[in-house]
Amino acid sequence: MPAELRPSQALKLWHDVTFELVRDEQPDLSARQMAVLLTVYLEPPPHTVRGLAAKLGVTKPAITRALDTMGRLGLLTRRRDEADRRNVLVQRTLDGALAVERLGDIIVSRHRELPL
Repeated sequence: MPAELRPSQALKLWHDVTFELVRDEQPDLSARQMAVLLTVYLEPPPHTVRGLAAKLGVTKPAITRALDTMGRLGLLTRRRDEADRRNVLVQRTLDGALAVERLGDIIVSRHRELPL
Protein backbone atom coordinates (compact mmCIF):
# COMPACT_ATOMS: atom_id res chain seq x y z
CA MET A 1 0.00 0.00 0.00
CA PRO A 2 1.44 3.42 -0.93
CA ALA A 3 2.49 5.69 1.89
CA GLU A 4 0.04 8.45 2.72
CA LEU A 5 1.50 11.93 2.51
CA ARG A 6 0.05 15.10 3.92
CA PRO A 7 0.07 18.03 1.46
CA SER A 8 2.93 19.65 3.36
CA GLN A 9 4.96 16.43 3.12
CA ALA A 10 4.22 16.10 -0.60
CA LEU A 11 5.39 19.66 -1.18
CA LYS A 12 8.51 19.07 0.92
CA LEU A 13 9.25 15.95 -1.14
CA TRP A 14 8.75 17.85 -4.40
CA HIS A 15 10.97 20.66 -3.09
CA ASP A 16 13.73 18.32 -1.97
CA VAL A 17 13.75 16.36 -5.24
CA THR A 18 13.68 19.53 -7.34
CA PHE A 19 16.42 21.06 -5.21
CA GLU A 20 18.64 18.01 -5.69
CA LEU A 21 18.02 18.00 -9.45
CA VAL A 22 19.02 21.68 -9.68
CA ARG A 23 22.17 21.19 -7.62
CA ASP A 24 23.54 18.14 -9.43
CA GLU A 25 25.62 18.29 -12.57
CA GLN A 26 22.87 17.14 -14.92
CA PRO A 27 21.03 19.68 -17.10
CA ASP A 28 17.77 21.01 -15.70
CA LEU A 29 14.56 20.02 -17.46
CA SER A 30 11.48 22.22 -17.56
CA ALA A 31 8.20 20.91 -16.20
CA ARG A 32 7.03 20.31 -19.79
CA GLN A 33 10.22 18.42 -20.67
CA MET A 34 9.93 16.33 -17.52
CA ALA A 35 6.28 15.52 -18.33
CA VAL A 36 7.26 14.41 -21.84
CA LEU A 37 10.20 12.36 -20.55
CA LEU A 38 8.15 10.57 -17.91
CA THR A 39 5.28 9.95 -20.31
CA VAL A 40 7.61 8.30 -22.81
CA TYR A 41 9.35 6.17 -20.17
CA LEU A 42 6.39 5.25 -17.95
CA GLU A 43 3.65 4.68 -20.51
CA PRO A 44 3.77 2.00 -23.21
CA PRO A 45 4.85 3.03 -26.71
CA PRO A 46 4.33 4.06 -29.40
CA HIS A 47 4.68 7.76 -28.65
CA THR A 48 4.24 10.36 -31.35
CA VAL A 49 4.70 14.12 -31.37
CA ARG A 50 1.00 14.47 -32.17
CA GLY A 51 -0.02 12.09 -29.37
CA LEU A 52 2.21 13.78 -26.77
CA ALA A 53 0.86 17.20 -27.75
CA ALA A 54 -2.72 15.98 -27.36
CA LYS A 55 -2.01 14.23 -24.05
CA LEU A 56 -0.28 17.27 -22.53
CA GLY A 57 -2.70 19.77 -24.05
CA VAL A 58 0.02 21.76 -25.81
CA THR A 59 0.92 22.44 -29.43
CA LYS A 60 3.06 20.19 -31.59
CA PRO A 61 5.73 22.94 -31.84
CA ALA A 62 5.92 23.01 -28.03
CA ILE A 63 6.56 19.26 -28.00
CA THR A 64 9.08 19.62 -30.81
CA ARG A 65 11.03 22.25 -28.84
CA ALA A 66 11.05 19.99 -25.77
CA LEU A 67 12.20 17.04 -27.88
CA ASP A 68 14.92 19.14 -29.52
CA THR A 69 16.42 19.86 -26.11
CA MET A 70 16.04 16.32 -24.83
CA GLY A 71 17.46 14.96 -28.08
CA ARG A 72 20.58 17.10 -27.63
CA LEU A 73 20.87 15.69 -24.10
CA GLY A 74 20.51 12.13 -25.40
CA LEU A 75 17.37 11.44 -23.36
CA LEU A 76 15.06 10.71 -26.32
CA THR A 77 15.31 10.23 -30.07
CA ARG A 78 12.87 10.74 -32.92
CA ARG A 79 12.35 8.99 -36.20
CA ARG A 80 9.77 9.07 -38.94
CA ASP A 81 7.14 6.32 -38.72
CA GLU A 82 7.69 4.17 -41.80
CA ALA A 83 4.11 2.89 -41.65
CA ASP A 84 2.66 6.43 -41.64
CA ARG A 85 5.20 9.03 -42.74
CA ARG A 86 3.06 11.80 -41.21
CA ASN A 87 3.93 10.57 -37.73
CA VAL A 88 7.16 11.17 -35.85
CA LEU A 89 7.88 8.45 -33.30
CA VAL A 90 9.54 9.37 -30.02
CA GLN A 91 11.84 6.67 -28.70
CA ARG A 92 13.66 5.92 -25.50
CA THR A 93 17.45 5.90 -25.15
CA LEU A 94 19.80 4.22 -22.69
CA ASP A 95 20.84 7.62 -21.27
CA GLY A 96 17.19 8.57 -20.87
CA ALA A 97 16.36 5.30 -19.12
CA LEU A 98 19.27 5.83 -16.73
CA ALA A 99 18.15 9.42 -16.04
CA VAL A 100 14.59 8.30 -15.24
CA GLU A 101 15.89 5.50 -13.01
CA ARG A 102 18.12 8.01 -11.21
CA LEU A 103 15.13 10.32 -10.72
CA GLY A 104 13.18 7.45 -9.19
CA ASP A 105 16.07 6.72 -6.84
CA ILE A 106 16.20 10.38 -5.75
CA ILE A 107 12.46 10.42 -5.07
CA VAL A 108 12.64 7.24 -2.98
CA SER A 109 15.66 8.54 -1.07
CA ARG A 110 14.07 11.90 -0.29
CA HIS A 111 10.78 10.23 0.66
CA ARG A 112 12.59 8.11 3.24
CA GLU A 113 14.04 11.29 4.76
CA LEU A 114 10.66 12.97 5.28
CA PRO A 115 9.72 13.52 8.92
CA LEU A 116 6.77 11.44 10.07
